[in-house]
Amino acid sequence: MLHRAGDREEARNRLAALWQEIGPRGDAFHRCALAHYMADTQDDPRDELYWDLRALEAAECFVTDRSARSGAAGGGPAGAARSAGGPGPGARQPLAALRAFFPALHLDLAADYAGLDRPADARAQLRRARASIRALADGEYRRRLTAAIERLELRLEGAAGPFR
Repeated sequence: MLHRAGDREEARNRLAALWQEIGPRGDAFHRCALAHYMADTQDDPRDELYWDLRALEAAECFVTDRSARSGAAGGGPAGAARSAGGPGPGARQPLAALRAFFPALHLDLAADYAGLDRPADARAQLRRARASIRALADGEYRRRLTAAIERLELRLEGAAGPFR
């Protein structure tokens, strides 16, 4: 709420305190969400990239941990989410939320790299965003992410020729 109200500094300070409380070994789902929000409060694009990378790292860790614990076949978020057995439905809810979060995480990283004049890295993240969006159900969220991916692709094309 602080960030949305325009108080980025106080939002950043409070999120940093939460980050210290959670710690590097804290729950990966919470670290992912917190790092994602922390990235949005940064003034320096390099700091934003740092936090977006932490969010992706935590999401991948969460998926890997849950997949290994449930004995899911196949790596990655989609395979883990389809896993039979493992934790009960309540425990799988964060996994489904993170699976839906991957396209946004990759899109954020692509925007970070584009802002830092690293178009090759931006394009690589856009490819990952586009690939992970296929796991989403059709709906407003998927349409908004697809449109944002396309806008960034066009921006990168304008900067350096065709994307593909």
